[in-house]
Amino acid sequence: MDKSGKLIHGRGSPLNPPNRFVKIESERFEDYDPAEDPAPHTQLIPDTISTILTHNNSPDVGFATSINVYRGCEHGCAYCFARPTHEYLGFSAGLDFETKIVVKYDAPELLREELSSPKWKPQVIAMSGVTDCYQPVERKLQLTRRCLEVFAEFRNPVVIITKNHLVTRDVDLLVELAQFKAAAVHISLTTLDATLTPKLEPRASLPKMRLAAIQTLRHAGIPVGVLAAPMIPGLTGHELPAIIAAAAEAGAQFAGFVPLRLPFAVKDIFSEWLERHFPDRKENVLNRVRSLRGGKLNDPNFGSRMRGEGVFADQLSQMFRVAVRKAGLENRGDELSTASFRRFDDPQLSLL
Repeated sequence: MDKSGKLIHGRGSPLNPPNRFVKIESERFEDYDPAEDPAPHTQLIPDTISTILTHNNSPDVGFATSINVYRGCEHGCAYCFARPTHEYLGFSAGLDFETKIVVKYDAPELLREELSSPKWKPQVIAMSGVTDCYQPVERKLQLTRRCLEVFAEFRNPVVIITKNHLVTRDVDLLVELAQFKAAAVHISLTTLDATLTPKLEPRASLPKMRLAAIQTLRHAGIPVGVLAAPMIPGLTGHELPAIIAAAAEAGAQFAGFVPLRLPFAVKDIFSEWLERHFPDRKENVLNRVRSLRGGKLNDPNFGSRMRGEGVFADQLSQMFRVAVRKAGLENRGDELSTASFRRFDDPQLSLL
């Protein structure tokens, strides 16, 4: 573990806790001076995996198939439940997760191959099921956009979850998909406090830009909603009604929320983050998370992991229901459709 604890501008965590799958770990010399280390740059590492679609049987995530063009995420959210997935790649859930981004450069080609297969059963595919498909490197690589071009070609429905205004760059493709009920976007909004966002989500869009994204998408006719996730009890939980109201005013058509959970190494990373930024609230926040999670900081069980349990969980749920009702939102958006799916080797299409 990097014991320096040195704050790194633009990064969510300065720590690199040990990988739970790796038995060997390194430590600094006692006379190590953290000031000698330069700020770590983002590394892009090619992903040579030969498949692009990931399948799950989780009954509480809303989709069975997803694409993650990037593994790891520069947004650097200290609370991110996906951090431990980087350990499967031999990296750390800490700073490595933010700086070592594994990229599926051939994602669009692999996606076209999958959708072209006679074995493919048309269904909704989620982008950003784990890490954000519109993280900063997407501005340059445009892999998400190229995947959307493939979705539009086949008219296969896609749902996007993101906290980056960059999604508005691809309005043209999303409009094309939306004409066939084949696109929806969920904008993740954790707080309305523009001074908190750079600490909590250092490379993600500011709240006003996420609200602007909702407005742009709605005006373009693209189904768009807000996902208030995660709600952090004792820090951002009280903002839930204001987040729903602001999103509705911007044009959101549906809403959802998820309370914070802290799996594996995330609990130490987030605890350190609280100690650094909100030491006076640290124990209160962690104790409230425990009250939501059966006395622990994480609950991996289907159903309860997305809602929490206990008094505080009930309060959040009631707060959400009231806010949604006042804002005139539905909990879920319109159902997407596979009715317009097409393959260009389809004999019927060859007649057109």
